[in-house]
Amino acid sequence: MATDNDYELTEEVMIKHPKKYKVFILNDDYTSMDFVVDILMSVFHKSYEEAENIMMEVHKKEKGLCGIYSHEIAETKVMQVKKRAKDNGFPLKATMEQE
Repeated sequence: MATDNDYELTEEVMIKHPKKYKVFILNDDYTSMDFVVDILMSVFHKSYEEAENIMMEVHKKEKGLCGIYSHEIAETKVMQVKKRAKDNGFPLKATMEQE
């Protein structure tokens, strides 16, 4: 009769955490600051104060960090920004970079 010890794993299992991706909004000379704040609140679920701070970072430093997500979520956020910007006539762009 087999005991519990007969079925124990003798090898350690390495668990890899999924890679995370930073999503940035990039500065341009045409997109209104109000639209950027609206995107940050609606797509990235930021408070008004957080959205204003990120928008100012975008304005001063050419890009601003919107959040860190799994690959699929980051990709979706970038596509949402692109679609909303295009639908509203703005050239706003978002990018993702591996953390």
